Amino acid sequence: MMDAINKDPELRKRMFEGGFDVTDISLEVMPAFMNERSREYINSAKTLGLVRGAMRAAFAVVAVAAFLLAACAPPVSRPTESGGQRPDGFPEAYYLEAARRGQPVYEVDPASSRIVIEVRRGGTLAQLGHDHVVVSHDVAGYVSPAEGRADLYVRLDRLVVDEPGERAEAHFETQPPDDAIAGTRENMLRKLDAAGHPFAVISVRGVDRNASGAWLDATLALNGTSRPLRIPAEIALAPDGVSVAGQIALTQTSFGITPYSILAGALQVQDEVAIRFRIRAGRMPL
Repeated sequence: MMDAINKDPELRKRMFEGGFDVTDISLEVMPAFMNERSREYINSAKTLGLVRGAMRAAFAVVAVAAFLLAACAPPVSRPTESGGQRPDGFPEAYYLEAARRGQPVYEVDPASSRIVIEVRRGGTLAQLGHDHVVVSHDVAGYVSPAEGRADLYVRLDRLVVDEPGERAEAHFETQPPDDAIAGTRENMLRKLDAAGHPFAVISVRGVDRNASGAWLDATLALNGTSRPLRIPAEIALAPDGVSVAGQIALTQTSFGITPYSILAGALQVQDEVAIRFRIRAGRMPL
């Protein structure tokens, strides 16, 4: 089999693009090779939160190593915190001026607001991995209901992964170990290019209401890509505050993000993620 692979450059290229590293070794060194590589793959997979335990990880490794093929994630480093407190060009001055003129303007309260992202596993070996919950407790921004306008942002380096309470609310029955959670968070920030694009920015420029409810005409900027969204929402407005809640499904690839995948897709992160949110904002003083 290996001889056929070595004689077919196109096949080797397709296997490499599918996440495989083709290795040709002699039978004499096979036991030592298997020992060394198995430890590496298990540690990498556990660090990235892709497997639940060494025995199950070993099963996945043996299945691949039987063909002398391996997929190994590159090491990732934790991005440093972004320097700026707000995204470049964020229109804070617009809201401050509107409030000064007496227009009702509401400032988001991070303590009572959150955005929750459910990320699920996929592939034929999905049972070896974990689903994950990613939460922002640091949503910031402003809402101007009279104009149907809002501008919000989230710092990606403050996202929290797999809090036990959030996992329970999402009905995820297991709790990954701390090292797996740390690896998942590092890989997530690398995939989001949080060092180059440290914020997710949500802009709302209109609210449509009909018999089925309210819909936000919004734009999400993430990973250097902006996409229009139409988000169903429940809006509650009071003199001293406003609350907006809703949920939407998005695909990572639509924002130029390649979902994590190893073993030619046998163990992977699903492209679609489910997002739910509740934003609460208080009236700014005149």
